[in-house]
Amino acid sequence: MDPLLFGDNQFFGINHMSEEKARNQAMRFQDVSAIMELLDAAYDEGVRTFMCTTHDRVVEICDVMRANPERYKDFIFYPCMPYAHKYANAVTDHGMVGALTHFMPEGGFMSTIMKSGKVLASKDVEGIAEVLIDVEMKMFKGLNTPVIFMQNVFVDLLLGLGFTKVFRTFHDHVIKTYNAEPGFITMNTPMLHAALEEEGIMNPIICSNINKIGFRMSGGLDAYLHTLKTKQIRAIAMSVLASGAIPPEEAISWLSEQPNIQSLLFGASSRRNIISTRNLANKYMNANVQPRMEGAS
Repeated sequence: MDPLLFGDNQFFGINHMSEEKARNQAMRFQDVSAIMELLDAAYDEGVRTFMCTTHDRVVEICDVMRANPERYKDFIFYPCMPYAHKYANAVTDHGMVGALTHFMPEGGFMSTIMKSGKVLASKDVEGIAEVLIDVEMKMFKGLNTPVIFMQNVFVDLLLGLGFTKVFRTFHDHVIKTYNAEPGFITMNTPMLHAALEEEGIMNPIICSNINKIGFRMSGGLDAYLHTLKTKQIRAIAMSVLASGAIPPEEAISWLSEQPNIQSLLFGASSRRNIISTRNLANKYMNANVQPRMEGAS
């Protein structure tokens, strides 16, 4: 995995520190051209991996990438799925089966719809999970997706309910069908890691909040540090600034001292902030992320 991953919160009005800032960002990025301007800035500054939900607007981003294959030949997507709000809206509009058929991949329409009907009839949760993966991956056809994540809203729900076999289903389906590595986003890394081990998923890719004050780290900071130090894990750290409570240099310096941190996931709304994060990651984490093109800083 690349050491720096660019997130999508700023594009879709998500800001854990300020609702006003979130609204302003949502207005600013209403048009895909504004989103592409910032993604281009990140890409040209050497941050080539975009970790994103399967929000409807991401379809537009994917279309731009497919239309310009030479420009974006090194661009990488890390899709995170399923996107809960999209499905809630689709179920309201179309019903359960209608929602699934609405998003079906074109290539395997009949086999997929037959499978979805079967799993819905039998309430086969693991089968539904496979269908949802195929549904969500439709928008990324022809693009580079070496890691595919299950979103935390589903990971933590399944974890709480004890439906951990679905993690294995997701893991195996992603590897077999998409030749990609599976990843998991959670608000409780220690608990998830233990569950994945029980399902035979070793050295997992887990993305979660990791910061020096334990902000939004369910299970507590000490439990996280114990997991990082004693377990096989490829950790991706997000919310490292704890929504602005920790200065960037202090946050990234501390992060660099923790074991098994593979990548830093961050958001930014300007080229200047992208460059600042890149430079701090290079300084403290030996990220060695360099600009791609002449004219980049």
